[in-house]
Amino acid sequence: MTVDELLKLIQEKGIRFVDFRIVDLLGRQHHVTVPAEQVGEETFVRGVAFDGSSITGYKGIEESDMVMMPDPDSAFVDPFIQVPTVSILCDIYNPDGTPYSRDPRVIAKRAEAYLKETGLATEAFFGPEAEFFVFDDVRFESNQRGSYYFIDSEEAFWNTGATGGNLGYKIGYKKGYFPVSPSDTQTDLRNEMVMLLEACGVPVERHHHEVATAGQGEINFRFNTLTKTADNLLLYKYIVRNVAKKYGKTATFMPKPIVGDNGNGMHTHQSLFAGDTPVFYEKGNYANLSDTAFYYIGGLLTHAHSVIAFTNPSTNSYKRLVPGFEAPVNLVFSKANRSAAVRVPIAAVSPKATRIEFRTPDASSNPYLAFAAMLMAGLDGIKKKIDARQEGFGPVDKNIYELSPVEKNEIKSVPGSLSEALDALRQSHEFLLEGGVFNKDVIDTWLELKEAEAKLVATTTHPKEYELYYDL
Repeated sequence: MTVDELLKLIQEKGIRFVDFRIVDLLGRQHHVTVPAEQVGEETFVRGVAFDGSSITGYKGIEESDMVMMPDPDSAFVDPFIQVPTVSILCDIYNPDGTPYSRDPRVIAKRAEAYLKETGLATEAFFGPEAEFFVFDDVRFESNQRGSYYFIDSEEAFWNTGATGGNLGYKIGYKKGYFPVSPSDTQTDLRNEMVMLLEACGVPVERHHHEVATAGQGEINFRFNTLTKTADNLLLYKYIVRNVAKKYGKTATFMPKPIVGDNGNGMHTHQSLFAGDTPVFYEKGNYANLSDTAFYYIGGLLTHAHSVIAFTNPSTNSYKRLVPGFEAPVNLVFSKANRSAAVRVPIAAVSPKATRIEFRTPDASSNPYLAFAAMLMAGLDGIKKKIDARQEGFGPVDKNIYELSPVEKNEIKSVPGSLSEALDALRQSHEFLLEGGVFNKDVIDTWLELKEAEAKLVATTTHPKEYELYYDL
């Protein structure tokens, strides 16, 4: 959508307000709302001023003036605001007119520009499968007096004995893929999410209940280029949360909100194209993958520990990345094994649909940074010809959990904690600096923010510790 088309839409739809949005370094959206009559062509030239010192990971108070530069192509009529409103994503600029180097959206665009500069491909396509839970109740508290969380869901198996209108049909642990109603209570809710996504310009391929009990779901929207897919993922999370709220429920993309059941992943499909030519396809090879695709996988798995600092950036992420819950903890590739970090889809795949799927990420990540980091690792593999087949990364098409101890010892695993991933990022991030996509300032800021989170969790007394140690 051009500026002229957007201004025309504002007139034709009787839009009263325009909502300008940015995303902070951690991935949370922020917004400022302007009356529509104050928005014209000049707005898209001069931007909208805001205070950067109040945004996590951005400016200090002595240099707080910043500018939102609206991207008209990201505009949509907001379905949740009562007064007719158009919402628009913005890039962040310094007052002197230069792009702000810590803006995640700017970093994503630099990654796309760098891809073209390499001549290896013209476009990178991403397709995330972000899972979520929809609960009926959530409560949590953590302070000097005590610490707890409490969640509830009408679907949850722990409610089989609940009194007062219990109709049964509870979904068992790890048995939520994918029953019909009345066990699946959220088909209408997900249908509404899908209809709103499509109304906002995001094509949807399917939706379904996921493996866990207590209202776990997944909606797959169509892949797109790197920055556009990250835009769509922010919109997806916004719609999922607000539709849940409309139904009197609450949605979370937290990686592991329930003990003892599957968590929320964000399996991320990736492919490269040179014009209309699929770079990852070569008929007759393993899974019909080209050598370039194996180099990309090699780079992704070689740099996985550093990349995971962006794709799995919460302490909670590593409660999902444990064996036994379809968790992709093994740094190998496979065309069948869902415990492998990289899976190669082979069902109903055409040459143009040939792709690789990095299964480790989760949606607590900032998608702009996560997608950019994955792309940079893959491109480094292509440039250096790091062949996944020759580097001990597979293929491994056996059940990894049934391998002998000797065979298992030959397979590398993902980091066991956020601190381990951050240590890896600190020690190895040169591939991210290529082409000025990331820079040292962004890496250092990310490490500072995330290390503070890890320290806070590590030094907070856990309720389980009372059970284990109170009487010692």
